[in-house]
Amino acid sequence: MHSLQVQLPDGGWTYIVSIILVSLEVSVAAVGLSTLFSLPVALVVGFTDFPGKRAVTALINTGMGFPSVVVGLVVLMMVSNSGPLGALDLAFTPEAMIASQFVLATPVIMSVSLSAVEGVAQPVRDAAYALGGTKLDVGLVVIKEARYGIVTAVLAGFGRAISEVGSILIVGGNIVFSGGESYTRTLTTAITVEARQGRYEVGLVLGVVLLVLVLGVNALGSWLRNKGRGQRST
Repeated sequence: MHSLQVQLPDGGWTYIVSIILVSLEVSVAAVGLSTLFSLPVALVVGFTDFPGKRAVTALINTGMGFPSVVVGLVVLMMVSNSGPLGALDLAFTPEAMIASQFVLATPVIMSVSLSAVEGVAQPVRDAAYALGGTKLDVGLVVIKEARYGIVTAVLAGFGRAISEVGSILIVGGNIVFSGGESYTRTLTTAITVEARQGRYEVGLVLGVVLLVLVLGVNALGSWLRNKGRGQRST
């Protein structure tokens, strides 16, 4: 503990706490916005038969493999002074990081949500229609039936966002204030910095925090999937 205290940069434990808070704030905001966008799209695609539906589904699934550094570069070009959103002065800000994570999390949430929606048995939809339900009513029924899969999708998106490093480093700039408080430095980018500077114990502490977050999200997702399977089997 003493050697860790010696290795801590300016700001001490405030440095660690601020990094954790920035990571959570950015990832939660990005995943929240992505969920609001992805779920309606997944419902529309899942409910509707239209020409090119397979292509749209394939595109959504392909988006799960977007190279993060390419996404970061595109977002930075958009928000830079010479970009179309340059007037908003978003370069190297948490807002730019949220935009980048939004792009990366959206295909994950959309794809898993779409699978959950399409996995709802057709008789459930038919019964809702037979009872006089509107499309909105049927949609709500489907969401209720697919709720565990949808929550799993959100958790998967959060896992993708919180563990991101490449795009965050590009659009956020890995900035720390002079007092040691993080502005755009996250858990992943901080680990990279600490390892390069030889402060391995600090990097290890940050790594343990990140690992606990990711494992906790994955464990919750597995529990929800198993609970969903159990309810369907009964």
